[in-house]
Parts: sequence; structure tokens; C-alpha cells
Amino acid sequence: MDFQKALRPGAVVYFAGIKGTGMCALAELMFNAGVRVSGSDISEVFYTDAILRELGIPYFESFDPAHIQGPIDLLIHSAAWSPETNVELAEALKRGLPVLKYTDALGAYSAGFDSSGITGVHGKTTTTALAGTLIRGAGLPAQILTGSAVAGFNGHSTLNLGNKYFVAETCEYRRHFLSFHPKRIVLTAVESDHQDYFPTYKSIRDAFVEYGRLLPPGGALIYCADDPGAAEVAGILEKENRGLRFVPYGFCASGDFGITACDVQDEQTLMRVRGFPGEFRLRIPGRHTALDAAAALALTSLLVKTEFGNDEGGGENGWNEARRENVRKALEEFRGSKRRSEILGEAGGILFMDDYGHHPTAIKTTLEGLRAFYPRRRLVVSFMSHTYTRTAALLDQFAASFEKADVVFFHKIYASARELYHGGVTGKSLYEKTRALRGEVYYVDEPLDAAAPLEKILKPGDLFLSLGAGNNWPLGERLLAYFRGRDP
Repeated sequence: MDFQKALRPGAVVYFAGIKGTGMCALAELMFNAGVRVSGSDISEVFYTDAILRELGIPYFESFDPAHIQGPIDLLIHSAAWSPETNVELAEALKRGLPVLKYTDALGAYSAGFDSSGITGVHGKTTTTALAGTLIRGAGLPAQILTGSAVAGFNGHSTLNLGNKYFVAETCEYRRHFLSFHPKRIVLTAVESDHQDYFPTYKSIRDAFVEYGRLLPPGGALIYCADDPGAAEVAGILEKENRGLRFVPYGFCASGDFGITACDVQDEQTLMRVRGFPGEFRLRIPGRHTALDAAAALALTSLLVKTEFGNDEGGGENGWNEARRENVRKALEEFRGSKRRSEILGEAGGILFMDDYGHHPTAIKTTLEGLRAFYPRRRLVVSFMSHTYTRTAALLDQFAASFEKADVVFFHKIYASARELYHGGVTGKSLYEKTRALRGEVYYVDEPLDAAAPLEKILKPGDLFLSLGAGNNWPLGERLLAYFRGRDP
């Protein structure tokens, strides 16, 4: 099918599973282009409900073949659904309607722009959100699509600044990113993950190499020099002599995007980047966030050179003093994205936060960042591991990743419908492994059942963090409400 026809004003596009973060974001971008968008999903309320209502996009809160009626130019469905599990998708195929999976639709959408994909096992959401923030500061005509709501995007997952450039978070799971059409790729990290699909490190590494091979001659791979996997992927692609540009960033990087200084003062991260005069300030904790900021700055710089090179007195790199200062201010004003070191509130002298970190490396860097940012606070963590296969494959690494926490509550594993696991590892297995390494560790099967003991354990000056890709995040909200009720 000709996807670009489905983007013309007045075209009719139906989204089955429209409440998903990526689905809602793509629906918003198409709606803003004049497409007649509608859709459906389950009745459970998500943050995207408010976005869809704000935009005036109609949607059903059920799936029914009767919804697939009238002229429909394209049906886009969430990757969570198949014709065997979704009656609307089955009906569309029965009627011979054009159908695309979300990741394929995102790839087709990217073909209409000068597109950049941001990927990696860790940090891609924050890096994409930071890139959008800096791109707006630099005045570039771009659209941004992230994997989470971003405070600076008015709580949306999209930012629409124009129609020339497109920057999107792209996912490695099941090689979904191979549908994308990148001229630039930001690669944050490569290591073993998604063991249900990538059983070995080599298998996931090779997927990232395959993605890099989609870059055209003259395209750029922006990669984290501090990450061994990302550096290895860059090295493999460089040896293939495809005419690509390789742009390293990070503490170990040579060139303009090497981080030459990074310190914490008064709950701010202060950093310096080799190719830019002066100091950058971040209000989000962690050296990993500084790396994400350097990646976003590298991508923004390549786009600035493309858009403004030799213009407005900016020299061949396109930067002028006003543009630099706007980007510096934009970075300082960045407040993060949903479930990424997200501050829920403060009550009873306790700071409540939520974070999506669900891989040992992400857990370790998140906790190290919080410890450095809040050195006088006791760090109390609730962690719910996501997928049995990931937990079993990385059990020792998980147990060692909580070193910087003072108190840890573990819960049952949050299962995934996509995996088949017949081993014996459980949430209690992780608890027992961790308890052998450190002090205050507890196990409560159901997250909300931990509220009562935590109400007694938490005290003024603490930082409580709900951590992981499971459904323990309501625990932080429950505790915040409890301590607010006790505030005078």
C-alpha cells in the first residue's frame, strides 16, 4: 500500500489499541496532519485517555467487528494484537482493508521525513525526550515521538515543531526498529536483554548491527563510547566501510561530545562538553542522564549543521551564541519524562519517586545517580522484576545492582504474555539472592501489601522509589496519599 496516501488530509485511519503510548503518539501526529483518526482499546484508563480526549479523537472502549465500518483507508494495530486475539483486526483483514502493525506504520511514517532513530537497551526514552527539548531550543522544524509522556511536551509523547525532521524512539524488541528509515541513529547501550527473543548477547548485538546497516552512505551513527556493546557495534559497522560517519559521545569519547566534567551541586548535575563553551545544568540525577544529554546534544548538533550551516553567522556548524544559549536554557529546564526518575510528590518529609528501570545496569545507574543527587536521604526501594526470562538470565546481576539502596522491598515477578518460562526462578529467588549480599531486604508478594510495613519504616528525610517495569508504581501513590493525610 502507499502509506503516504493515508497521510493526506481527510484520509481515514483507524487505530486498534489506540491507548498504547506509541499508538496514541502516532495517532496524534497523523491527526495534526489532517487525517481523520479514530480507534479502540480496552476500558482500563491510561494517561493517554486524557490526551485523546483533549485532541477530540473518538475511540471505543471495547473491540467489536461492528466498529470496522464505512470507508477506512488504513487500520493500524498495536503489536500486542494479532488476528487471532483481536476481532477488529480479523474483521479488517476479512474485508481486505490495508493493515499495518504499529512499528511498520512508524517506519512508513519516518520515510516521509529526514529521520533519526534513537535506540539502545537503556536510556532511549530520556535521550529522545532530551533531544526534543534541545531541538525545540535550537529552533529546528521537527517532530518528536517518545516512548513515554514528557512533562515539557505538555504531558504528551509527541512534540510537533515542523515537518522537515523526525526523531523517534525506536525499539529493538523483535527487531521492530528495522522498519524505520534513519539517516542518523543514536545508540545508547547494547547488552543482553529480552532473553525470550534474544537468547544470547551476540543475537541482540547483531540486531543493532543490522539496524545500523539501514543508514545510507553519509548517514551518522552517534554512539556511547562508554558502553562496550555500543562501541562494539560501531566498530563492526566501521570495518564494513559503508561510508558512514561515526560520532562518539560520553566520558570516554574523543571529539566534540566528550564529557570533560560532571559534578553534583545543590541537587543539580553540572557538566561540560568538549565542543561547547561554558557549563550545562541538569535537574535530573545521574551520570547516565548526563550521557543521555550528551547524546541529545550530538544529535541536535548534526541537525543544526544540516539546517543552519553557514547561515546566520553560525559558521559551518550552524551554531551561533543565541542558539547555544537557548539550548543551554532548554536543558536546564528539562523535567524528565513519565516513570523516569519522576517525582510524584513530597509528604511527611519523604520524597516519593517512580522509575521504569528494569535491567540491572539501569537499576545500578539510577540508584547511583539518586545517591549522589540526594546524599543525605535514606533510599527506600520497591522493586518488581519484569519477565521471568530476564530475571532468570540476569539473577546475579540483579541482586548486585541494589548496592546503593538502604532498604529494598521485592515483589513477585511481573509476568509477560509474550514469554514461555518453565524454570524455577521467582521474585522470592531474587529476594534471597539479594539478602545474601546486603542488609535490610524484605519480600512482600503483592506490591500494595507492602504499604502497611512501609508506613512504619519510612521517616522524614527518606526517598521512596518504586522501581521497575511491573505494576508496583501504585504503591508510591498509595504511600504518598497516606503521608499527605498525616501532614498538619
